Amino acid sequence: MASFHLVSLGCAKNLVDSELMLGSLLAADHRLVDTPAQADILIINTCGFIQPAVEEAIEEILALVAVKNEFPEKKIAVVGCLVQRYRDDLVAELPEVDLFVGTEGTAGFADLLAKMIRGENPGRLVLPERSLMDSTLPRVLTTPPFRAWLKITEGCDNHCSYCMIPSIRGPLRSRPVNDLLQEAVRLAAGGVKELSLIAQDSSAYGRDLAGADLPTLLQALLAETDIPWLRLLYLYPSGITPLLLELIAGNRRIVPYLDIPMQHVSDPVLAAMNRHYRRRELESLIAVSRQVLPDVALRTTFLVGFPGEDEEQFLAIEDFMRQHRLDHVGVFAYANEEGCAAQGLAGQVPAEEAIRRRDHLLNVQAELAAARQRQYLGRTLEVLVEGVSAETDLLLEGRSRYQAPDVDGCVYINDGTANPGDLVQVRITDSQVYDLVGEIVPDVGLAKEKNTARG
Repeated sequence: MASFHLVSLGCAKNLVDSELMLGSLLAADHRLVDTPAQADILIINTCGFIQPAVEEAIEEILALVAVKNEFPEKKIAVVGCLVQRYRDDLVAELPEVDLFVGTEGTAGFADLLAKMIRGENPGRLVLPERSLMDSTLPRVLTTPPFRAWLKITEGCDNHCSYCMIPSIRGPLRSRPVNDLLQEAVRLAAGGVKELSLIAQDSSAYGRDLAGADLPTLLQALLAETDIPWLRLLYLYPSGITPLLLELIAGNRRIVPYLDIPMQHVSDPVLAAMNRHYRRRELESLIAVSRQVLPDVALRTTFLVGFPGEDEEQFLAIEDFMRQHRLDHVGVFAYANEEGCAAQGLAGQVPAEEAIRRRDHLLNVQAELAAARQRQYLGRTLEVLVEGVSAETDLLLEGRSRYQAPDVDGCVYINDGTANPGDLVQVRITDSQVYDLVGEIVPDVGLAKEKNTARG
């Protein structure tokens, strides 16, 4: 059996693939090691969604190549989106890599590795047919044991003009409800307190299945598990229904947090992006969400510098942000992606101008976020403790129901004791631009917060 070192790049959906690959390898009695120098096999699961991710992946591959140049007996395997997108170029330009595997090869990676170790060369490039993970596959969490990602679909049917996901990951494929339940039950038994549902478009779940949709899945998870926090990420705006909002409002275990990538608010730009809604629908969605869920935290992303975007359309995003004061906003500068429909659109915006627009909106959001955070002062919030703070070992660090892992701020705890994975009540005593500060109080605060939050 071989020792291996695994590098995982990209989003949470990619991380699940890496966890499947890790499970496959450990089930086959291979041994995980901490550094490339210790490993027989050097493995990297790549992201190839946007150019910065491509560049990061190439840098990481070249770092592994440098290790192999020093120790020629080592093998290198490159897996994932980058391979699916740039397969032929990679094979030609990186002769040092022994094995390239597409996005569908992560779950069965141990079998491919076994063939390579035995000298039964599967070929340098392996692109398995489209498939879908299931609950029978071994998976090893790389997140803290009290939180996990649940990937509910694969692929996407939206075909936004700037996005390569449909060509990289294929069409929408939803996992059956029963299969997701089996995985969720197992995660709950392992101590998971927060389960985040992820997909390229979570609101599309079940469109390719009979009798399944996101509310149906959530109701099943509520009935069959006792996981305290269920979180919804990556919801396409037009896919959020009144039924979904009412379900969240009626079940405290579904946290009042909606991650809704809006991308823009100008109708002409949205049309050019091939997004199937307009500003009026976005404003209606925000109003209805806040009416049904008065304590909801709203996250979104905007893409600026899209071809044809003029100054007025760009500033319309600022107007929208100031008017609606969303809780969490990410802003990205558009860059052409080879093969995307937007690459050929007229009115290309210079990169430096797109970056200027991005930075301007990020500064606006910092101002708005600081004001938004002050709403929590004096309130007692339920907080999932992550552990000792990365800033100083004098503080604990956690997240409230209104903060998602890895992308939002945190709650610093400066008084009280707790263990990682504990759900505690924290009275908020200070707020920063993105973070909160507070002290642990007895559980009696929970009833007060429930009444405040739910009316």
